[in-house]
Amino acid sequence: MQIRIEKTPIRDVYLVKPEAYQDQRGFFTELYRKDQFEELGLPGDFVQWNHSGTVRGVTRGLHFQWDPPMGKLMRVVRGEAFLVAVDIRKGSPTLGQHVAVTASADNRLGVLAPAGFARGFCVTSEYAELMYLCSGCYSNKNESGVLWNDPALGIEWPVRDPILSDKDRNAQTLGDWLKRAESDFFKY
Repeated sequence: MQIRIEKTPIRDVYLVKPEAYQDQRGFFTELYRKDQFEELGLPGDFVQWNHSGTVRGVTRGLHFQWDPPMGKLMRVVRGEAFLVAVDIRKGSPTLGQHVAVTASADNRLGVLAPAGFARGFCVTSEYAELMYLCSGCYSNKNESGVLWNDPALGIEWPVRDPILSDKDRNAQTLGDWLKRAESDFFKY
């Protein structure tokens, strides 16, 4: 069984499409194989595994962390969600650009984005569960976010009036973050 990895218009962000073996009993698929990721030069040392359940209309993000740097491989395991990864790397030719896809338990699509990307999602089914592998352990002192609807990002979210946490509702714009960032972590 192979995991298909597809490049996106943004360097270092990939769509992960696992093949599935299916018969009358159900299906089986490999979602991650370190050897395949390493052969392709992709990050593959994950240290934390998260699972979230969310109702329709909730938008989470756009979140990022700099110490330790955190990349994520995100995947929907129940329902459907709109997944987004935004390049926030200083000096990157794709700074402020994003990759956005609709992923579901049915299409088994995943999005791999390394540290230096803000990530988020919006649930488009009645309920969805997402799982994501993280390349760094969570640190609330070294994480932040970018406003989900920052006009500079041009993300066409599938919801106009999402349900947001206070943290996400009051997040900074990408421009504010770039002005405030004191070091060159996430430098391209």
